[in-house]
Amino acid sequence: MSELDSRPTALLVMEERRRGDVYPPTVVQGLAELVRWRAPALTRERLAQDPDVLKEVEILLTGWGAPVLDADLLSHAPRLRAVLVAAGSVRATTTPAFWARGIPIVSAAAANAIPVAEFALAQILLALKQAHRISREIRQTRRYPDDPPVAGGFRSRVGLYGLGAIGRLVAAHLRRFDLEVLACDPVADPAVADELGVRLVTLPDLFDGCSVVSLHAPLLPETEGLVNGELISRLAQGGSLINTARGALVDEHSAVDVLRRRPDLTAVLDVTWPEPPQPDSPLFTLPNVVLTGHVAGAMGGERARMGELVLDELRRLVNGQPLRHAVPADRAHVLA
Repeated sequence: MSELDSRPTALLVMEERRRGDVYPPTVVQGLAELVRWRAPALTRERLAQDPDVLKEVEILLTGWGAPVLDADLLSHAPRLRAVLVAAGSVRATTTPAFWARGIPIVSAAAANAIPVAEFALAQILLALKQAHRISREIRQTRRYPDDPPVAGGFRSRVGLYGLGAIGRLVAAHLRRFDLEVLACDPVADPAVADELGVRLVTLPDLFDGCSVVSLHAPLLPETEGLVNGELISRLAQGGSLINTARGALVDEHSAVDVLRRRPDLTAVLDVTWPEPPQPDSPLFTLPNVVLTGHVAGAMGGERARMGELVLDELRRLVNGQPLRHAVPADRAHVLA
């Protein structure tokens, strides 16, 4: 058998809209050197029409619009030995039947974490200057404020809810600034927090007097709606809440009540629940709410970083090296 024929058989299945961003020509060329394509790239809808195309597939490459790997689909893929996902979460893709097969699955969450952390950092620095609040006051009064009181970026208190991959990246960015950084994460390693220069506190203490709190926790039954109005009301005068994690972490009803009573506060919401908000949601009309429409994650050219991670993992797989970004079954539910 020639070296060319020994390459594993692969198939790419994802939505067309973002395929070119995630798998640009340079990444596709690299993939083609490592695998034999079973068929041209498909969408999950096209795959559902002809699932037998999976019969010879050993490696499934995917991204946004990934197929659901349930028992029925897997029955058509007896040779499948790895799934590489150029996206952050594998929750919607995996099922108990998939995990029972013991097939490794790679997530590009580490690559998607980079732009989210960059966006959060930008919003934290803007919030410390209270840029959104001052901007709306300028629009209302049509004059510039005279020496407005702001927290600023010198020894102000910033809180991070969650020290997962994104929270740790944000904390690492913040080390470049002269700030007091607190974090709340019940499963965080104190040694890691200490290395990042972060002080671990309880959730109420995280909000109490902080100028900015940025959310980076996973959405779990125990975290759903946990960030409520009572916590938000603990923010310092002119404080800001930033959410780039999951919209359902925030109890919208009680949060809205506080934001109405406290026009000095600002909520920068890149995510909401539902998403987008209902048409009559007060989030659209409250002047101290900034909706950014889920742009914190990889956009445009940033998405190629996820395709490159998949390419690197595929190279490791083909060369018999350990995967760096395989998702353990017991951790899949807490990843994005």
